[in-house]
Amino acid sequence: MLVEYKNVRQVPGQGLRRWFEGNLYELVVWYQPDGKTVEGFQILYRLNRQERALTWREGEGFDHAKVDSGTPSPFKNLTPILLPNGSIPWPQVLREFAEGSAALEPDLRDFVRRRLEAQA
Repeated sequence: MLVEYKNVRQVPGQGLRRWFEGNLYELVVWYQPDGKTVEGFQILYRLNRQERALTWREGEGFDHAKVDSGTPSPFKNLTPILLPNGSIPWPQVLREFAEGSAALEPDLRDFVRRRLEAQA
């Protein structure tokens, strides 16, 4: 079940950003400056113990990447980066979204689900 983080850092001059976390994945949603229109979302999930990021942006469509968190050394402060990744496991993404999204408000849940189903 997805639970929304409160007090997510917002960027002045940009739209609202919301962040949800669940057992299977995380969901980040970006809104246009009006605070009502979704301009994109990102689903962070694991595949074969490797974190992946599936990002959708209005006018651009989907992008799929693996998350490279760098070396686990405590002597480096590395920021995770996204690297190109191949095929998207649509059945897994759709199943996990359906299982974890019941707590989302219906409009947001349906918006994300429709984008995922249209691509799958």
